[in-house]
Amino acid sequence: MELAKQAAEHNKTFVLSLSAPFILQFFKDVVDASAPYWDYVIGNETEAAAYAEAHGLPSKEPKDVAKHLANLPKINTQKKRIAIVTQGTDATLVAVQGEDEVREFPVHAIDKEKINDTNGAGDAFAGGLLAGILEGKSLETSIDMGQWLARLSIQELGPSYPFPKQTYQASS
Repeated sequence: MELAKQAAEHNKTFVLSLSAPFILQFFKDVVDASAPYWDYVIGNETEAAAYAEAHGLPSKEPKDVAKHLANLPKINTQKKRIAIVTQGTDATLVAVQGEDEVREFPVHAIDKEKINDTNGAGDAFAGGLLAGILEGKSLETSIDMGQWLARLSIQELGPSYPFPKQTYQASS
């Protein structure tokens, strides 16, 4: 919580990953205490549904949960909160605080034969997304970077990346 408070006080970006459904079930109060500090909140559709369940939301639909998360009260009003819900091969959903529309970013197609293991795909997505954000890239490019890194990850066994190293190239 001290880190969250310092981030808000100094206008630094604070990101939370919902991490796993059990976190939202068993650590609801801790997650809720940090919510006013989130600049970005990232989760998958299962984590979004677990959040909705734990909070008694009327809908567990990923779009509805993303919009709810984006519009929770926020302490640092210098930047809008962005809620991101990944959905495997379905579009990545992005809700921005104060905006009605939930944007959809289609996931780049991959041949099923190339999918080896999806463990770590969400973490890879978050890593690529955050790399883009830290480099000052647009939200669109940062989402693309996250999807690119997740795609690399699922082609490997376990949460790992290919060797030799590959470098992100913007999709066209």
